[in-house]
Amino acid sequence: MDTTEVLELITSLEGYLLDLRDTGVDGLPLGTVTPPAVPGGQSGETAGTGGAPAIFLPSAASDAGLPPGGLDAVREELGDCHRCRLGATRTNLVYGAGSSAARLVFVGEAPGGDEDQQGIPFVGEAGQLLTKIIQAMGFGREEVYICNVLKCRPPHNRNPQPDEIAECQPFLLRQLRAIGPEIIVALGTFAAQTLLRTKEPISRLRGVFHDYHGIPLMPTFHPAYLLRNPAMKREVWEDMQKVMKRLGKEPSAKKG
Repeated sequence: MDTTEVLELITSLEGYLLDLRDTGVDGLPLGTVTPPAVPGGQSGETAGTGGAPAIFLPSAASDAGLPPGGLDAVREELGDCHRCRLGATRTNLVYGAGSSAARLVFVGEAPGGDEDQQGIPFVGEAGQLLTKIIQAMGFGREEVYICNVLKCRPPHNRNPQPDEIAECQPFLLRQLRAIGPEIIVALGTFAAQTLLRTKEPISRLRGVFHDYHGIPLMPTFHPAYLLRNPAMKREVWEDMQKVMKRLGKEPSAKKG
């Protein structure tokens, strides 16, 4: 097998693993592989999951007593954040973008390479698809708010680690409270599981409104998953139609 064939095999396997993750499977159950330890004595592994990384499920106490403030105040407190290891490897912190009075907020997993370079969420290929979805819903990108669970890119776009989510979660909650949207859309497995404190896969969570601190939350597939699986755009559009109906919006164009 030559180098080109090896690279093609690696790319194919990487796409397969991403598809597994985006539908709620964190990876192949390789029982001989031990996940790296994280601070505080947590192993990053859940009993009975075959070695799959655990999703950090914040306790109710972690949401309580957060100081008030608008988006600017939250951003100022976040500062040049180095609360976790990602502060040392990122290029730019990616806080969020859009209207502070948005009726609709989209929450993704973490910045990718393009976002890390520009400091703006969802500007890569997946972001372009998200923009088309937003426009098809009858909104301009500047009318909604877009952010991620993590504010910094994990190296090589690896899965977020529990302690990283734990450090970012309070700031995300404060962003959402500052905006006070009518609806939140959680994009992909990690965003949905983190916000809803569940381990249910996105394939089971999507299509139904859930409660997030009194705000209706609609989980759906991540745009990056749609790039690899274009046939699933129909399901996402069905989810967005439910969001539009709740908001009283009419679609401005056919989905992309």
